[in-house]
Amino acid sequence: MITAKNINKSFGRLQVLKNVNLHVSKGEFVTIMGASGAGKTTLLQILGTLDKPDSGSVLINETPVLDLKGDALASFRNNHIGFVFQFHQLLPEFTALENILIPAMIGNRPQKECEENAEKLLEYLNIKDRAHHKPNELSGGEKQRVAVARALINHPDVIFADEPSGSLDSKNKEELHNLFLDLKNRFGQTLVIVTHDPELAKISDRIIQMRDGMIIE
Repeated sequence: MITAKNINKSFGRLQVLKNVNLHVSKGEFVTIMGASGAGKTTLLQILGTLDKPDSGSVLINETPVLDLKGDALASFRNNHIGFVFQFHQLLPEFTALENILIPAMIGNRPQKECEENAEKLLEYLNIKDRAHHKPNELSGGEKQRVAVARALINHPDVIFADEPSGSLDSKNKEELHNLFLDLKNRFGQTLVIVTHDPELAKISDRIIQMRDGMIIE
């Protein structure tokens, strides 16, 4: 599903990624690990079309995403990619349900269908009773489940997550890890997750180790 070739990225004189090559298959659950500064988040942002490399290529389902610009890039990202971040990135003025619906509304999908899908996700994630609560009324674990539902609302080909359990306590962390595993096993969801957490890495199909901007294992 994802092929990255010869990815290089520098910020000023600092070369963050050095000739990185990567392949991820459909339905695979991959974790990327390494010390801070290894280049993990930069690689994830490039794979997720949030940043561009200085050189190299990225294919997602045979689409050369680095060639996409403007509305074409935004449309591809909205329809094919879901994101989960460490600190949720929920909009505080909207309810949980409204936050989940935002990517679907941006994609001009039928409102009734979107609302039905969002309700199903809320039920699947065991937060249906929190649908009309705003982020400041939710626990950390509930916020992250809303963020996962938002990432899933458009049925993306792949979910990219950056330290998704990094701000959670041990109980909510374990629940989120089990959720990722269920998404892979029950629905065949492709997952690419940057993490420092060995427990999350342990349940993934494959661990990619990075050091000094290179994949070493």
